[in-house]
Amino acid sequence: MGKTVAAFTMSLDGFIAGPNDEIGRLYKWYFSGDTDFRVPGVDRVFKVSQTGADYLKEEWSKIGAMVTGRRDFDVSNAWGGQLILGVPHFIVTHQPPQEWLGEESPFVFVTEGVETAVALAKAAAGDKNVGVGGSQIVQQCLKAGLIDEIQIELAHMLLGEGIRLFDNLADYAIDLEKIEVIDTPDVTHLHFRVVK
Repeated sequence: MGKTVAAFTMSLDGFIAGPNDEIGRLYKWYFSGDTDFRVPGVDRVFKVSQTGADYLKEEWSKIGAMVTGRRDFDVSNAWGGQLILGVPHFIVTHQPPQEWLGEESPFVFVTEGVETAVALAKAAAGDKNVGVGGSQIVQQCLKAGLIDEIQIELAHMLLGEGIRLFDNLADYAIDLEKIEVIDTPDVTHLHFRVVK
């Protein structure tokens, strides 16, 4: 069975988005390199360093399903109705959006919480990993002991304000074991195992 992995681009001061969900500055590394990287499942091509392209290809090929929250779903405008990486998406929400509940919807809405969403995603992913997105969902999964690994694309900047990935964990001390560090011109890839 695969692992449950949280992966985010983050500023050095801990933000994964600006105060109004803007990500342009953080994600400029996706367009600052000289190597084309086609994102699986969507009509998008990044231009990253060769090292970054090799890293993304390897790590993203391991993902078999995604779990995220309703806020992430809404802010991203449902990713244009496309499944990122071409894998099943499980959206944790209290109120599924009616316009996405038909049989043709590519998304599965889970109202029973993160534990259920992760279990469904693991079943769908088979021996591949489950990617976890959305800051609140990651925090809930960390508190529940559901995250196996954390991957941070550390953007070489201070954002100053915005949405932090690791808020609301005051009572949860979590030890990490470093797996890998890969440096590229605009981002440093940090890969950790959650010590359980």
